[in-house]
Amino acid sequence: MVFFQSSSLLILTAISCFVLPGSAFAQRGNAVAPDTSIRASFIPFGATTTNFWVKDKKGVFRDIILGFDNHTLYQSDAEGHPYFGPVVGRYANRIRNGTFTIPISKDASGPNKFFVPRNENNFDSLHGGSDGFDRRVWETTKVSSNSVTFMLVDANGMEGFPATVITTVTYTLQPKSTWKISMNAVASAETPIMLSGHHYWNLEAYQESSDLVGHHAQFEASKFVATDGHLIPTGQLLDVGDTPMDFEKQNPLVDEEKAAFSMWSVNSGIKLDIFTNQPALQVYTCNGIFNVSLPIPRKSSQGGPGNVYTDHSCVVIEMKVAYNWEASYVFSTI
Repeated sequence: MVFFQSSSLLILTAISCFVLPGSAFAQRGNAVAPDTSIRASFIPFGATTTNFWVKDKKGVFRDIILGFDNHTLYQSDAEGHPYFGPVVGRYANRIRNGTFTIPISKDASGPNKFFVPRNENNFDSLHGGSDGFDRRVWETTKVSSNSVTFMLVDANGMEGFPATVITTVTYTLQPKSTWKISMNAVASAETPIMLSGHHYWNLEAYQESSDLVGHHAQFEASKFVATDGHLIPTGQLLDVGDTPMDFEKQNPLVDEEKAAFSMWSVNSGIKLDIFTNQPALQVYTCNGIFNVSLPIPRKSSQGGPGNVYTDHSCVVIEMKVAYNWEASYVFSTI
């Protein structure tokens, strides 16, 4: 668990911001890279990325990020709440029993306990609780043709977390098919905080297949975080050798400047290299996105609504630690 405190909060709150009018959904921001190599759309609800278009090996744009065509579905949960494309926080991932202490203590056994909603199976807190950052309407403070900045003030006591936290996220589309994400957070007192983008990727936009068989990945991680039956980290760092977690093998597709994570599709030819200042990342291959009683239709740009999102058909890549958070998503073709 990461704790963060900043003395800059009062200074930051004194800075005036230009807040754009419009609802959480009507106020859609469309951005295009200066060289038109990529384009994307964002909404203030959850600071969510709703669409991301990049060229395939034939020069045809594909929307490779999962989401809803009807943007009100991000809030209503009428077709589920898979965390399509937002910033998750105040604490990304899980807090066991929804309980922690300040200062931190093993198994939250120390004094000064705090309790946050146990919104996953009534056992742990997931992505900040029932009303996490993904469910808030962020203020749009700056917009340009290729960039948008959102800001959120999370008050002391929200979802049981101590301290007031101010978070900003800036999405910038840069030349040469590069998407830069910058997140910054300041807090009025010591508090647990861990933010992440929660973007679901399918580098084929579901055109060649409905699975990940054509996708390949490589990243230089020698250890992985062991978890218990509830996906709570045990504290053990295990070697990846001779396990399905071993993605260290060198591949000629990886650039000389080592990316933290690389993934590509042999079908679409789209390749993604991620460069970040974070020391760890999590990869989720959509193990539970399909619900037989409430299947989620794909976006029209991905073969929907007649087809639905199925398990193991997409990838979420999360980088997590506080707190200046930066990552560049560099797209190319093979």
